[in-house]
Amino acid sequence: MLRGKLTVVGAGPGDVDLITLKGIKALQSADVVLYDALVSPELLDYATKAEKVFVGKRKGCYSYQQNQINDLIVERASQGLHVVRLKGGDPFVFGRGAEEMEYAAGFGVEVEVVPGISSSVSVPASQNIPVTKRGAAESFWVITGTTKEHKLSNDVALAAKSNATVIILMGMSKLGEIMELFKNEEKENTPVAIIQNGTTENEKIGIGTVASIEHKAKEQQLSNPAIIVIGEVVNHRQRVLDIQREYQFQGEKLQERV
Repeated sequence: MLRGKLTVVGAGPGDVDLITLKGIKALQSADVVLYDALVSPELLDYATKAEKVFVGKRKGCYSYQQNQINDLIVERASQGLHVVRLKGGDPFVFGRGAEEMEYAAGFGVEVEVVPGISSSVSVPASQNIPVTKRGAAESFWVITGTTKEHKLSNDVALAAKSNATVIILMGMSKLGEIMELFKNEEKENTPVAIIQNGTTENEKIGIGTVASIEHKAKEQQLSNPAIIVIGEVVNHRQRVLDIQREYQFQGEKLQERV
């Protein structure tokens, strides 16, 4: 059996320019690319000599089950091919990259990972929301909104008790449950941002508080894929906008005097 190779590559949060140079080089050398739903199709243009197989899911419809993806990786690698597994964000942040590498390594396949820019920090940053800020947040939690049992992670309740920024991925279907946990900690006025399709041309954002964000989400028709950011750092976005507007206003006043 030829050994082959698996490279698990993080594609970044959505903007094609936010993949790493090392990730592009991996695509250029790939014989096979297995890619997910949140990966920009433009990135596949770098894989000029590769077979391209969509293995993601859209609206709950799976083209491949996880065990089928694992078998496909090993099947192609056993032919001596370089398999690139292209995943949105960073493959080690709720991306099953570690599981796929472990499975492939068990069959003697050489494995490597190319880290990606995680959507958990880059999507808020794209909207001028830092995950930490002196005087506002000294730490941050990144939590999956839905566990493999399709339940809300118990860590959300623990995070709600802290003063940290809380970033929840894949949590829109449980938005009400999440906000109730924060209300239980008397945090009704804590700022919340929901960012849908972050860093892409279809990006949408809703800003509110723990008490109001469910209404805002319905009003703006926000849904997955989206990231929920809870914490005082959300206010930084408006602060920057206010400073920019004030600067522009002062500049216009100065021009009028001239």
